[in-house]
Amino acid sequence: MVSQTAATLPAAFDRLRVGIALYNVDDATIRDANDRLEALLGYTVCDLRGMPVERYTANTYGFSAEDFAERLRTAVEGEPQRFTWRVKRADGELVWTSVSLTQRGSDGDARALAEIRDITDYYTASRRETLFWRVLRHNLRNETNKIVGYAEQIRLAAATDGCRIADEDRRIADEETRRHVRDAAASVRSTAMDLGTVATSVKEIQQAAVQSKTDRSHRAATEAVRDVVAALDSTYPNATVRVEERRSMWVHVDAAFDHALRHAIENAIRHGDGSDPVVEVTVGPSPNTGRVEIRVADRNPPIPQTEIDALDEFADLTSTRHGTGVSLFVMKWCIESIGGELAFERREPRGNLVRLYLPARDSPHGVTGDETR
Repeated sequence: MVSQTAATLPAAFDRLRVGIALYNVDDATIRDANDRLEALLGYTVCDLRGMPVERYTANTYGFSAEDFAERLRTAVEGEPQRFTWRVKRADGELVWTSVSLTQRGSDGDARALAEIRDITDYYTASRRETLFWRVLRHNLRNETNKIVGYAEQIRLAAATDGCRIADEDRRIADEETRRHVRDAAASVRSTAMDLGTVATSVKEIQQAAVQSKTDRSHRAATEAVRDVVAALDSTYPNATVRVEERRSMWVHVDAAFDHALRHAIENAIRHGDGSDPVVEVTVGPSPNTGRVEIRVADRNPPIPQTEIDALDEFADLTSTRHGTGVSLFVMKWCIESIGGELAFERREPRGNLVRLYLPARDSPHGVTGDETR
């Protein structure tokens, strides 16, 4: 335990398996930290001292550096804090942490002691369970209800066939019956295919969950993107997918990356109004973080806000607040499984911009990820 006057941490803290940091409250900077925090954040203690909190806070996550500073102030006022915080490591990888803040120091030199634990495995497991329940409660239930409804339409249409009516009326009735049966049968087929897509999406999420870092390969980001685009050519021959490289960058990716990007591009193709959709994919550094940013742009109607809101990890799923499919879940889950992040933006005057962020890795040709930032 740190004394009330100590400005640094005892050496014994280096033997702990939890990250410990002593924060100055006035500027929210670290005064001292243990070895475990160095390993968690990827920065040395010397680097962390004086570094602004926003440098290692995931910038697209809802919990901001200002929120963290406010928690520090609340803690030194005598109210301990406990919360989830998504941090960005020195290499750009994002990890989920649990943070506990308590007061340390005198009134004239108030500071906060932070205990920071890596909870990525636990957090992702909890989110996977939540997602599967959403799929069972909403997607599968709704799709099966649709099939039951369409089957009932077919049954009722067939039941009218034995009615005694005039020949001309019968001809008209038969045509009407056949039309209803065709429409209902087409809806059954479409809904059944949607169910198959849900099953495939769940399989992709499960695959991303069980893969480890050893399954990833070191690749040029644009090359990885072009491979995904090429695999879609035969499925969508009328679509035009343009790939632009703003800067050569490298990533560590596995099949989860392919799943995430494929869903992003397929959504842009399938939800377009025209018969010849155009999708623009741009690869380059994020202007704010230096991570690899892959932008998928279209001119489609906006993605419904309810779809995006449904990605909130632990929000309650109600009849008025849910997603109609699982494609966005696959994108979010898969990109986060490789240390990345997903963001959405509406384009003006029309269209969507999906951003996939990944940690920048060193080039095999001698240009490091840091040099691209």
